[in-house]
Amino acid sequence: MRLSPHDRHAFLLAGCLVAGCQGPPQPPAVAPSPLLVLQAQEAAWNRGDLDAFMSLGYWRSPELCFFSGGSARRGYEEVLARYRASYQGEGREMGRLSFSEAEVLPVGLDHALVRGRWNLRFNDGTEAGGLFTVLLRRFPDGWRIVHDHTSASG
Repeated sequence: MRLSPHDRHAFLLAGCLVAGCQGPPQPPAVAPSPLLVLQAQEAAWNRGDLDAFMSLGYWRSPELCFFSGGSARRGYEEVLARYRASYQGEGREMGRLSFSEAEVLPVGLDHALVRGRWNLRFNDGTEAGGLFTVLLRRFPDGWRIVHDHTSASG
């Protein structure tokens, strides 16, 4: 059977529609922005849920890095222990966390650098805050922080 040019064009168009011609493959559907990780962490922190703060944001790996106050912590469990000691230890409180001035800088398809400011407001009216830079990596289940460098103001 011989097809006319018009029939060949219609046949190719139909084939594309059936095959789903949609251009190049897209990355897996996960959280559309690393900023959503920070928003989820902020909400978890402000309801006093440190476990959710960690699991929603940080890579659960011994290779996780957290640099702050002149010291380096490595590994999910060590970072969690640092947060517990600093904010849930005897006489401590978590305060109310807010992130601001967050800026996302893509570093390829599966990594992003986010930098901004953090602030904690405590019940007695005092505040703490500073700057942060986090490197996030896109995993099949979403974005996770793989490196966190946080500094405190003066």
